Amino acid sequence: MEKIAPDRFLVREGRKVRLDEWPTRIPDFYSSKGEYREMLKKHVEELSELQRIHYADNSYSVLLIFQAMDAAGKDSVIRHVMSGINPQGCQVYSFKHPSAKELDHDFLWRANIALPERGRIGIFNRSYYEEVLVVRVHPEILMSQHIPEDLLNGHDVWAGRFRSINNMEHHLYHNGTRIVKFFLHLSKEEQRERFLDRIDEPEKNWKFSAADVEERKHWDRYMEAYEACLGKTSTKRAPWYIVPADDKKNTRLIVSKIILDTFRSLGMSYPQTSEERRRELLEIRKALVAEREQESLK
Repeated sequence: MEKIAPDRFLVREGRKVRLDEWPTRIPDFYSSKGEYREMLKKHVEELSELQRIHYADNSYSVLLIFQAMDAAGKDSVIRHVMSGINPQGCQVYSFKHPSAKELDHDFLWRANIALPERGRIGIFNRSYYEEVLVVRVHPEILMSQHIPEDLLNGHDVWAGRFRSINNMEHHLYHNGTRIVKFFLHLSKEEQRERFLDRIDEPEKNWKFSAADVEERKHWDRYMEAYEACLGKTSTKRAPWYIVPADDKKNTRLIVSKIILDTFRSLGMSYPQTSEERRRELLEIRKALVAEREQESLK
């Protein structure tokens, strides 16, 4: 089987994106369900070990961003790929409609206060990128954000927001946060089939909302918004990966491989014990062993 090459899905900095040139389905990286499970298991186990080192090393933070159309499988990817992660070292945020308090701040504020600490993994299920996606498709939302009119009239709002996002991500990179961004690229046909499954299978009814179908009507506008966003905000410091999402198993394998490569690149290690600290530990060990021996004599 073909090996997973993350660069195949990478949006190069400065590249203009046309999503119809990026596949939503590719040949499988596995030959059977059993091989898929074994591949994902190995990825999850290695990621679990690297996350423990990451937590102990306490130098970097890692932010994983997932964006997609409805039913592309974001929740599923997060659940399967991160299944071996210690919850203490990971935090997941799902960004919904902004509150009144959030609307009284700049559009990046609520994301900034949710950023992961050093040694931790942050996962954004949707993110501040909604501000150049759903807000662009529904400009009436922009009007509710209390932005002064002189900053809207005669200005390219989206270019300004792309610039703000790039500047923030540049700042985070130089302060130890590594950002990896995934766009799960789902076809309109596959979304329709997944919506039908959610209607036909009672245990999936809760996942379906009539609002999802309303958003589907704006599919072409969303694709235009994504093309602009991916092309303007994929950088060497905070790259976008366009991951084919019509096959959930392939999607999980690709995402897990990219995350693994990111962690491997950090050159992390468990903290080294100083000689003074080692002597201290040996003294403590000696006392504990003596205590155990005394207990055994009773």
